[in-house]
Amino acid sequence: MMLRTKITAVVAAAAALAMSLAALMSYRGVSNLVGDELERGLADRTSTVVTLLAAGLTPPARPDMIEQVVSAQGAVRPLAPGREALPVSSDALRVARTGKGESRVDVVVSETEYGTLTRPLPGGGAVMVGQSYEGAMRLDNQALWQIAWTTAGAIGFAALVGWLVLGRILRPVRRLAVATRRITTTQDLATPLPTAGSDEIGQLTRSFAHMLAALRRSRAQQQQLVQDASHELRTPLTSVRGSAELLQRARGRLAPEDEEQILTTLVTETAALDDLVRELVELATDRHTEEEPEAVDLAVAAEDSAQRLRLRTGRTVLVIEDDTNPPVPVRARPRALQRCIDNLLSNAVKFSPEGTPIAMYIGGGRLAVRDQGPGIAPAERHAVFDRFYRGPRTQATPGSGLGLAIVHDLVTADAGTVFATTADGGGAEVGFTLPPYGQDESNRPTIRRRYRKAL
Repeated sequence: MMLRTKITAVVAAAAALAMSLAALMSYRGVSNLVGDELERGLADRTSTVVTLLAAGLTPPARPDMIEQVVSAQGAVRPLAPGREALPVSSDALRVARTGKGESRVDVVVSETEYGTLTRPLPGGGAVMVGQSYEGAMRLDNQALWQIAWTTAGAIGFAALVGWLVLGRILRPVRRLAVATRRITTTQDLATPLPTAGSDEIGQLTRSFAHMLAALRRSRAQQQQLVQDASHELRTPLTSVRGSAELLQRARGRLAPEDEEQILTTLVTETAALDDLVRELVELATDRHTEEEPEAVDLAVAAEDSAQRLRLRTGRTVLVIEDDTNPPVPVRARPRALQRCIDNLLSNAVKFSPEGTPIAMYIGGGRLAVRDQGPGIAPAERHAVFDRFYRGPRTQATPGSGLGLAIVHDLVTADAGTVFATTADGGGAEVGFTLPPYGQDESNRPTIRRRYRKAL
């Protein structure tokens, strides 16, 4: 209501200013028009009186005028008996004496203002005609009051129309404000928003609706992540707790080989917990969001990740570049891209038998990692990027089930796409495609295919 009142006040003030200016201009126009008519009427009456007197006739008297003859000596003779004489100015006397020119002055007679015009007579002397301003002033006052009342009425009408129109215009805004206040109070993101129209307020409503949809998706993903994480954490925690309780109850009575097995289980499950927690933190916080996308050499990033894996595991990693479609700089966040490649290589290591090579194929903005594992069934090609997903053939393989989910989130955040399929000859091929960093195709350097092996 306050917004409506404020806008109405602003509209009324603007209307008042505009109409006041228009009224002032109208009043000045009317005043000028009345003044011009008075001047023309006075000049015409004076000419008529001069003509009639020259012909020996006496002009008929007019109630709003005083007419008199002024001699060269300054003597005054009224043309209508009983009328007061007009005072003769020095300029009017000059016209009567010389018989040349004319004199236009304003005088006051009996508290009434007259406009006078003096012109010479053909036989000597002059005619002096005075016209009262009473009628003109009365007309001027009437016009002023009429314009003032009309302006005031127009301003009031504009304020009323503005109040009604603004109420209609702001009704969707009030509805949107009520809905957003309810959402803020109840934290219920399912609260419906008012129907969006095609105007700017409708666009604002649709923007709020998109924002709410994004918040609902984010909340659902967070809840799902918490549920999945609690489920995944429960298994290694149960194993760790069981092993610890067994050691506590045994208190040194276990055989050395049994104790060694339990300790190995503790170390293995603790390492799995550490990996899972780290992956969860990475997935939930996305520490690479503060990075700005830039041009990244995909081949260099791939070689860096391959070299780290060689040093860490001693595995053979091949980096193969396509001669027909050489790698191009891609638009990505450098650390996020490096994490994606590291995750793809770690995933390939899990499913490749010991001693078999892992190959990375790079062409354009596409990178694919191929392993020597069981491959990926067609029904699982999208599911492998879901959080905590484990296919039927990979249930026994250790891992958090979050590596490829992180790849999916990081790549799609940089406007890329992910893919997973079974490679020709067996094994899985998992990778991504990122948009090039606007490099002209004709300026790409020629890069030969390289085969990198473990050192």
